[in-house]
Amino acid sequence: MGRAEERRARQRGHRAASKRRRSEPAAAGKPAKSLLRRMFTWKKILGTVFGVCLLAILGFIGLYMYVDIPEGNAAARQQSNVYKFSDGTLLARSGKVNREIVDLSKVPRKVQLTFVAAENKSFYSDSGVDFKGTARGLLNTLRGRGKQGGSTITQQYVKNYYLNQDQTVTRKLKELVISLKVDREKSKDDILAGYINTSYYGRNAYGIQAAAQAYFGIDAEDLSVEQGAYLAALLQAPSQYDWAVATDTGKRLVTQRWNYVLDNMVEEGWLTKDRRTAMRFPKIKEPKGAPGLDGQKGYLVELANQQLEQQLMAQEGLTQSQAENAVVEKGWTITLNIDRKKQAALERAVRSELTSKLDKTKRKVDGDIQPGAVSVDPETGKIVALYGGQNYYEHYYSNATRRDYQPASTFKPVILAAALEREATTQDGKPITANTVYDGGNRRPVVDHGRPVGFAPPNEDEADYDEITVQEAMNKSVNSVFAQMGVDVGMDNVMSTASSLGMDTKGMPAVPAQTLGSMGASPLEMAGIYATFANHGHKVTPTIIKSAEQKGRSVDMPDPVGGTVLSRTAADTVTSVLTGVVDDGTAKTSVAANPLRDGQQVAGKTGTSDENKSAWFTGYTPDLVTSVGLFGEDPKTHGHVSMEGATGLLPGRGRINGGGYPAEIWAAYTFGVTDRSTFDLDTTQGAAVAPPPPPTSSAPPTPSTTPSQTPSETPSQTPSRTPSQTPSGTPSQTPSRTPSQTPSGTPTTGLPTEPTTEESPDPDDDGGGFHFRP
Repeated sequence: MGRAEERRARQRGHRAASKRRRSEPAAAGKPAKSLLRRMFTWKKILGTVFGVCLLAILGFIGLYMYVDIPEGNAAARQQSNVYKFSDGTLLARSGKVNREIVDLSKVPRKVQLTFVAAENKSFYSDSGVDFKGTARGLLNTLRGRGKQGGSTITQQYVKNYYLNQDQTVTRKLKELVISLKVDREKSKDDILAGYINTSYYGRNAYGIQAAAQAYFGIDAEDLSVEQGAYLAALLQAPSQYDWAVATDTGKRLVTQRWNYVLDNMVEEGWLTKDRRTAMRFPKIKEPKGAPGLDGQKGYLVELANQQLEQQLMAQEGLTQSQAENAVVEKGWTITLNIDRKKQAALERAVRSELTSKLDKTKRKVDGDIQPGAVSVDPETGKIVALYGGQNYYEHYYSNATRRDYQPASTFKPVILAAALEREATTQDGKPITANTVYDGGNRRPVVDHGRPVGFAPPNEDEADYDEITVQEAMNKSVNSVFAQMGVDVGMDNVMSTASSLGMDTKGMPAVPAQTLGSMGASPLEMAGIYATFANHGHKVTPTIIKSAEQKGRSVDMPDPVGGTVLSRTAADTVTSVLTGVVDDGTAKTSVAANPLRDGQQVAGKTGTSDENKSAWFTGYTPDLVTSVGLFGEDPKTHGHVSMEGATGLLPGRGRINGGGYPAEIWAAYTFGVTDRSTFDLDTTQGAAVAPPPPPTSSAPPTPSTTPSQTPSETPSQTPSRTPSQTPSGTPSQTPSRTPSQTPSGTPTTGLPTEPTTEESPDPDDDGGGFHFRP
């Protein structure tokens, strides 16, 4: 065999041995690499990462080259919104866009810096893009989550001037590229000028010049640093931070934001500490309604805009500022649930029963009266009528949605609902029902398992009721009974029930004083709560929007009627009990005996707050819920004031009670727009339920049944027969019965909302007036 053949043989042997080694099991101590480890080596992972980064860079370069700076014209994208009644007829068309462009040289330098301090302290040194915030925003968008991350002034300007507020990956990538190009091609002053001239400041004001006029009545060139800091702070949430109409929370937040802006200016060396310390929050001018929104139109449009903005925030992850910018003057066609005929009837009822009787030239207090009302279909949750004030131009803040006045005794049904839903018991173990007997003594100390809790509320007119059923206590609005019931149920449970029914209880302490309705609430909230009672416990969140469309795009609004938050039996029992308030209680004269009633079944509750600063009637028929509130407001300071003496037509001191003008407005409106119908109730309790037949046995009742049966017969008999058969006979009973239960000779000193000793008791007086002073 030659050498060449030997080499070939050896090579064949090596190859065969190699194949055998690969096919044989690994030697002990040297396990073979798994398929996963062979596929994902560090070299391959590093190569993949490098390749992805390279592709991303090349893609971004391609995108940068492909996307040009578009023609910018923010004003061209402003289009009037159209608002329609539920039947499609025109309600309002929003007016001309309030915008005036000013040169940056017309804006004081330190005012310019307030915007930089508020939004983007690195504005003068950055590249125009916050890459970290943009990446976070892109990730949130891809994952379908909330609001986008932070962005620079340049990015916000690009969004306002070149793009829109859409939360899409495509729009965010365009924003990134255009911002880089704009920052490279334009000066920082040009960008800042564009930003402050295109931003939305609320009050229909676009740009700093319109905002300076809207909030301070001056030109942009005359703005102080304090005023500039307010406008800069305002951009975060324009409507929420508008001081003239802000809630306490809104005022707190905008004040914090204002301080943040000025503190940042000190930190950047743009403001001295001494000057900063001397600065005070600026005085804000009263707002005025936009053209074309006179009367009730502005209130309707305002609520529609708010609810659309809230839906865009929830559905598309917009911030408050972005949502407002996406709705106001953006070409929407919004059809409301407002029924044209019911709206006209509500306005007519307020005028005939109240405002026609007010004359502020004769009585100063007449200028303090602010009426508000919301009417809801409980089956659908549609807001069919709304009254926000006498005129949107004269009173910009809607009385239908304001939450700064106490609902007083209209809160008592919530306490009863909590007791019924939780099958609560009194502290001696008796179930709380419509027939449960409580001690209705005046100023009776509330106890928690025998221990006083430091709360002893007076009853209206210091009336003592001794033993009284829950039904009678609701009829007469006995404070001492519901204060004790609240503690029996547990105030945490009461406030939890209030929240589930639709009341905003955030920040409200769960204390016994809340049983008297000492929190703030709006007619809109109370209408929703009572609509949930009327809808047998199904949660009703009143909505004013029927549909919202924009250039072929529509927004899906949430269903106003949700799931069960209260059992049907509990809800229906509350309704049954509330019929007694109308037929044999504080609303008897104004509602039960109203000649327009014609046998219509009604449930409702009156409310009169401490010092007569608010008065309510929230009531319902089977097909319509309406909450009417009257509020005493100083027209200059907007402080809460007493309504006593308004109209000059009431006896004595002229106290306005929930059973007076609010109930009269309710009746004049409701009985004119509803058809006679009856409640379909699944309950064995309350005034709407016929009393049981008398026992056939001649044996006397046992002592345990006497207290619960005897008192419950009086309230249950009258409502079940009188309203449906002989409504005209009701008034004759009122004067003779009520005074005997509400003595006029009791002391009245120290209680500013009570009548003088020379004044006869008001048969419609709400026994639930709030007198607790924390």
